Amino acid sequence: MTTAKTAEDLFRFLDELGIAHKTKTHPPVFTVAESVSMRDEIPGGHTKNLFVKDKKDNFFLLTVEENASVDLKTVHTIIGAASKVSFGKPEKLMEYLGVAPGSVTAFGAINDTGKNVTFVLDKDLMEHDIINCHPLSNDATTSIGRDDLIRFMEATGHTPLVLKVSG
Repeated sequence: MTTAKTAEDLFRFLDELGIAHKTKTHPPVFTVAESVSMRDEIPGGHTKNLFVKDKKDNFFLLTVEENASVDLKTVHTIIGAASKVSFGKPEKLMEYLGVAPGSVTAFGAINDTGKNVTFVLDKDLMEHDIINCHPLSNDATTSIGRDDLIRFMEATGHTPLVLKVSG
């Protein structure tokens, strides 16, 4: 098994792609509530991530605006899952995205070399010019342009789905 990439690897990759990014370090945050204190310092859309799977072990990462609600009973019909979804296990999160619970991020695509995860970006989130995600750990927030986030994902071999998954 390959070692998960670090924030430094991520920043190097973004630099190689010519993608502008800005990162602010902060104490580790595990919930949206804990991260709210930084809103004034970090403009843009802030994210919440749901790592889910269907009964056929198809994995999805739903990246939505931090205050958005996602109906887990019906979201499978929107994202193309084979059945209703449930949360993926922390071991799979680490294996596929190289992150622990609390550090889940769309940037985890850099670690999903086996293309085991379908990335879904919520349409409402993508109305922000700037998207903020953890750089593979929850002690920093990286700001990146909306279009650059898609370009980053495509460079990792993923074509993110931009769908309205929030309520």
